[in-house]
Amino acid sequence: MYTGIVEGKVISTIKEENLMNIPLLIVRKIEDGKKKGLVVAADSTRMAGEGDYVYMIGSKEAARIFRKTYTPADVAIVGFIDSYREEL
Repeated sequence: MYTGIVEGKVISTIKEENLMNIPLLIVRKIEDGKKKGLVVAADSTRMAGEGDYVYMIGSKEAARIFRKTYTPADVAIVGFIDSYREEL
Protein backbone atom coordinates (compact mmCIF):
# COMPACT_ATOMS: atom_id res chain seq x y z
CA MET A 1 0.00 0.00 0.00
CA TYR A 2 1.27 3.46 -0.91
CA THR A 3 0.29 6.99 0.06
CA GLY A 4 0.56 10.02 -2.15
CA ILE A 5 -0.81 13.36 -3.27
CA VAL A 6 -2.50 13.87 -6.63
CA GLU A 7 -0.60 16.39 -8.75
CA GLY A 8 -2.44 16.21 -12.06
CA LYS A 9 -4.13 14.07 -14.65
CA VAL A 10 -3.04 12.21 -17.75
CA ILE A 11 -4.66 13.06 -21.07
CA SER A 12 -4.34 10.37 -23.73
CA THR A 13 -5.60 10.21 -27.28
CA ILE A 14 -5.59 6.42 -27.39
CA LYS A 15 -6.45 4.23 -24.39
CA GLU A 16 -6.54 0.48 -23.88
CA GLU A 17 -10.15 -0.71 -24.11
CA ASN A 18 -10.38 -1.89 -20.48
CA LEU A 19 -9.14 1.50 -19.23
CA MET A 20 -11.96 3.43 -20.89
CA ASN A 21 -13.84 5.69 -18.41
CA ILE A 22 -11.14 5.19 -15.75
CA PRO A 23 -9.24 8.42 -14.98
CA LEU A 24 -5.45 8.21 -14.98
CA LEU A 25 -3.85 10.55 -12.44
CA ILE A 26 -0.29 11.66 -11.72
CA VAL A 27 0.48 10.99 -8.05
CA ARG A 28 3.57 11.97 -6.07
CA LYS A 29 4.37 9.13 -3.66
CA ILE A 30 4.96 9.95 0.01
CA GLU A 31 7.35 7.73 1.94
CA ASP A 32 8.34 8.41 5.56
CA GLY A 33 6.79 11.87 5.34
CA LYS A 34 8.89 12.88 2.31
CA LYS A 35 7.74 13.41 -1.24
CA LYS A 36 9.27 10.91 -3.66
CA GLY A 37 8.82 10.06 -7.34
CA LEU A 38 5.77 10.25 -9.55
CA VAL A 39 3.50 7.38 -10.59
CA VAL A 40 0.52 7.17 -12.91
CA ALA A 41 -2.40 5.62 -11.06
CA ALA A 42 -5.79 4.45 -12.30
CA ASP A 43 -8.49 6.06 -10.14
CA SER A 44 -10.93 3.40 -8.95
CA THR A 45 -12.84 6.03 -6.92
CA ARG A 46 -13.33 8.22 -10.01
CA MET A 47 -13.45 11.21 -7.63
CA ALA A 48 -9.81 12.07 -6.82
CA GLY A 49 -8.53 15.45 -7.89
CA GLU A 50 -5.47 17.63 -7.68
CA GLY A 51 -4.29 18.16 -4.10
CA ASP A 52 -6.08 15.11 -2.64
CA TYR A 53 -4.14 12.77 -0.38
CA VAL A 54 -4.83 9.20 -1.47
CA TYR A 55 -3.79 5.66 -0.74
CA MET A 56 -3.01 3.23 -3.51
CA ILE A 57 -2.40 -0.44 -4.09
CA GLY A 58 -0.06 -1.98 -6.61
CA SER A 59 0.64 -5.09 -8.61
CA LYS A 60 -2.08 -7.62 -9.47
CA GLU A 61 -4.38 -6.22 -6.77
CA ALA A 62 -4.47 -2.92 -8.66
CA ALA A 63 -5.61 -4.69 -11.81
CA ARG A 64 -8.30 -6.68 -9.95
CA ILE A 65 -9.90 -3.71 -8.18
CA PHE A 66 -11.81 -2.81 -11.36
CA ARG A 67 -13.47 -6.28 -11.58
CA LYS A 68 -13.16 -6.58 -15.33
CA THR A 69 -11.58 -9.50 -17.12
CA TYR A 70 -8.24 -7.70 -17.24
CA THR A 71 -7.43 -4.08 -16.51
CA PRO A 72 -3.80 -3.21 -17.27
CA ALA A 73 -3.01 -1.16 -14.16
CA ASP A 74 0.10 -1.37 -11.97
CA VAL A 75 -1.14 1.19 -9.43
CA ALA A 76 -4.74 2.01 -8.45
CA ILE A 77 -6.13 4.70 -6.16
CA VAL A 78 -8.50 3.01 -3.72
CA GLY A 79 -9.26 5.65 -1.10
CA PHE A 80 -8.72 9.09 0.37
CA ILE A 81 -6.73 10.28 3.37
CA ASP A 82 -8.72 12.90 5.28
CA SER A 83 -5.73 14.52 6.98
CA TYR A 84 -2.01 14.01 6.83
CA ARG A 85 -0.11 14.98 9.98
CA GLU A 86 3.52 14.77 8.95
CA GLU A 87 5.20 17.90 7.65
CA LEU A 88 6.16 17.61 4.01
